[in-house]
Amino acid sequence: MNSFEQLREAEQALLEIFSAIDAQVKHNLKRVLDAFRDHRVGAHHFAGVSGYGHDDLGRETLDQVFAQVMGAEAAVVRVQFVSGTHAIACALYGVLRPGDEMLAVVGSPYDTLEEVIGLRGQGQGSLLDFGIKYRQLELTDQGKIDWQNLTTSITDNTKLVLIQRSCGYSWRPSLSIADIEKIVQIVKQQNPHTICFVDNCYGEFIETQEPTHIGADLIAGSLIKNPGGTVVSAGGYIAGRSELVEAAACRLTAPGIGSQGGATFDQNRLLFQGLFLAPQMVGEAMKGTYLTGYVFDKLGYPVNPPPLAPRGDVIQAIKLGSAKKLIAFCKAIQQHSPIGSYLDPIPDDMPGYESQVVMAGGTFIEGSTLELSADGPLREPYIVYCQGGTHWTHVSIALQAAIEAVINIE
Repeated sequence: MNSFEQLREAEQALLEIFSAIDAQVKHNLKRVLDAFRDHRVGAHHFAGVSGYGHDDLGRETLDQVFAQVMGAEAAVVRVQFVSGTHAIACALYGVLRPGDEMLAVVGSPYDTLEEVIGLRGQGQGSLLDFGIKYRQLELTDQGKIDWQNLTTSITDNTKLVLIQRSCGYSWRPSLSIADIEKIVQIVKQQNPHTICFVDNCYGEFIETQEPTHIGADLIAGSLIKNPGGTVVSAGGYIAGRSELVEAAACRLTAPGIGSQGGATFDQNRLLFQGLFLAPQMVGEAMKGTYLTGYVFDKLGYPVNPPPLAPRGDVIQAIKLGSAKKLIAFCKAIQQHSPIGSYLDPIPDDMPGYESQVVMAGGTFIEGSTLELSADGPLREPYIVYCQGGTHWTHVSIALQAAIEAVINIE
């Protein structure tokens, strides 16, 4: 069976799952539309304010709309957030103080947070530099959350638990909303004052609820991932309890300014439009992950999540087993991208990452991972992480080339 026939078989096998995704998209889009209607969003909200950004009606309304969509008391949605890592860092620095303890409950954090915490690098003002203590609960031998250990891990000094929803550059399953709810309940039973903070990157609109709907105190993410709907040029968000959101905003701007400042640079229309598009774009990306996982599982490669398993984010990991296959896969994706198809991805150092990374990202927005991209660190066992896709048919076209590229190396 050639790659075209393999994909046709996969598409037919996944029709029922695709239909279920469409129903979920409809549910999430209604949630977005309800928030737009409740806050009377109109064309006058597209106008921005220059300079300090005081009294920006569009920005203030977007914060309220975003908070309602996320099931939170408050939100700050800002183009001034450089990345999801920046938004997460602002949240952590905003609520943690010297002597506090942060506990990561799902193993090692994503590579780019290692320097924020102070696990790697020195002298740049990490959390450890400021006297904030750090612990992490290791995963079980099966790569799962150590639920038993979690039930006794919270102390009076544990100010915050870090819950990373996505698998990151690991092989563990990404977390479902039910997983996150269970973590929050176990933490709060031990210390109701401990803040449950979720790194929500790659997970928005994957299910019909967000972590703040089910008890998480604070979440953060990137606008060039799911909630930007592939059209937002830059930025991030933080949502949750109002006093925690404001504390985080004070780290982005300054104490006394907090969420009240920040020009929007005439981006308000795109920020609203991206949120409106997000459920549909995430649905298409989910179809792409199912297709990718199904085909490579049939080819005999370990995949995470398994081909028919529920999704926790827009990432599909494939254990390719060699550097040559990882690079070949990424080259095929790049060659079938709309932007920069003539470029060859090569492994290189990336800011914030420990290992060299090969990255295919022929996207309209640089670094956008809701558009189709593929990347992976050059280290054993050579896993490629595929994410995004504005329409699953594009994923199918690029995937056919990636299959052929990997098979040719075999």
